[in-house]
Amino acid sequence: MPRNEVFRHEQHRVAVGMVLAVIVTAIMLSLAAFWDPEKTLMVPVAERLQTALRADVFVIGWLAAAIANVARLRFFSIEDIAGSSAGSGSQSVRDAVAILQNTAEQVVLAVLTHLVFAAVVGHPTAILMTLAAMFCVGRTLFWVGYKRGARGRALGFALTFYPTVTALGTSAAMLLLGRSG
Repeated sequence: MPRNEVFRHEQHRVAVGMVLAVIVTAIMLSLAAFWDPEKTLMVPVAERLQTALRADVFVIGWLAAAIANVARLRFFSIEDIAGSSAGSGSQSVRDAVAILQNTAEQVVLAVLTHLVFAAVVGHPTAILMTLAAMFCVGRTLFWVGYKRGARGRALGFALTFYPTVTALGTSAAMLLLGRSG
């Protein structure tokens, strides 16, 4: 297959993962909003922030796991034990560092967004729990699919990113419309 066709084929497979993530995000967040037992109650801000931080224990856990994975790979590798300053490292360590970097970026965005969402939305519990669960599923799929290239990690990346961006956009819209809790 010519190089351009391979690229287009890979783009198509990535797009399929992205579209699937959009659909799953819309369904899961809609269900969480619809079935939220607190949707008629205004929860105090301190409790909402506490809920976000509790949910984010699982989100932050992915960052710890990614750091531990890089450390584990370096510890058991003669080529990598000296760390990143000693060279570019083995392919497995380079992959693990790439996963770590992406996970760190996603964790920062998610945790900050969850806190903003909790501060803005009057009854965020069901959605926050759904966001944290989707983050965990997304990171699992990203990590497992990483070796298969862009198509292998697309769904996992998007299931981590799209729910977070949806919550961030919702928070911004509510603030702009003066509907924050």
